[in-house]
Amino acid sequence: MKLTTALSASLFAVTAAMIPRAAMADVSPLDLVGPIADYKIYVSENLEVLVTDTKAFTDAVKAGDLEKAKSLFGSTRMSYEAIEPIAELFSDLDGSIDSRADDHEKAEKDPEFTGFHRIEYGLFAENSTKDLAPFADKLMADVTELNKRITDLTLPPEKVVGGAAALMEEVAATKISGEEDRYSHTDLWDFKANFDGSRKIFELVRPLVEKDDSAFVIKVSGNFDKVDKTLAKYKTEQGYELYDKLTDDDRAVLAAAVNTLAEDLSTLRGKLGLN
Repeated sequence: MKLTTALSASLFAVTAAMIPRAAMADVSPLDLVGPIADYKIYVSENLEVLVTDTKAFTDAVKAGDLEKAKSLFGSTRMSYEAIEPIAELFSDLDGSIDSRADDHEKAEKDPEFTGFHRIEYGLFAENSTKDLAPFADKLMADVTELNKRITDLTLPPEKVVGGAAALMEEVAATKISGEEDRYSHTDLWDFKANFDGSRKIFELVRPLVEKDDSAFVIKVSGNFDKVDKTLAKYKTEQGYELYDKLTDDDRAVLAAAVNTLAEDLSTLRGKLGLN
C-alpha cells in the first residue's frame, strides 16, 4: 500500500536521538531506526485494512443484517489484533475499541462498555442488532481516529520490542482461556493475528540479534513455526474453528507453545539493550 506523504515524512523523523542506546556492543541506536520505521509502515497498513473492514462490519450491524455482521466479526478484528503489541501507545482508544465487560463496573450493561466486544455481546449473546447502531458509529469513529493518529505517533523501540513479549504473556495468561471473545468464540482469529504481529517485530529485529545469538533466533523462529502449525489444524474455509470446539488437550498444546514463545520473547529487549 502507498503511504501518505505525511506518514512518509514522519518515518524520516525517526532518528537516533529517539532511540535509547543499546547495551550490546554490536547494536547501535542507528541500527534500530530502520526496523522501527518498517514497523510503523506495517502498523499503518494494518490500520488501513482495519478502517475498510470495520466499515463493512458496522454497516452490516446498522443495516440489521445479523448473520453478515456475525460472519465479519472475527476477520474484522484481525488487523487490530495484529498491532496489539503497541496498544499501550494509544491506551485511550484501545479502551474504547477493545475493552471487555470485566473492565467496567456494570459489565455488559455499563454505558462505558463500547467497541468490538460490546457489539459482539449484542450479536452473539443477545442474537440481535437492536440498539447497536450507536456502538457501531462509535467504533467506526474510534478506528478512523486511530488511523489518523498513527502518522504522528512515536514508536519507542523498547515499547515495540517489549510489546511483542507482553502480548504473548497476555495470550498465555488470559486469552488462552477464551475470555476475550467469550460470546462469539472467534479467539483463534485473534490468536493468529497476535502471533503474526509479534512475529513481525521479531523478524524486523532478527538480523540485529542473529549475529550475536543465532541459536536464540533459530529457537524462536522454530517456536513461531510450531504455533503456526498448531493453528493450521483449526483452519476452515470461513477462517477458524470456534474456540469452544477445541478440547482441553487442544488448548493445552496451544498454551504450551504460547508459553514457550512468551519466555523467549521476554529476553529479546535485553538482547537489544533496550531494558
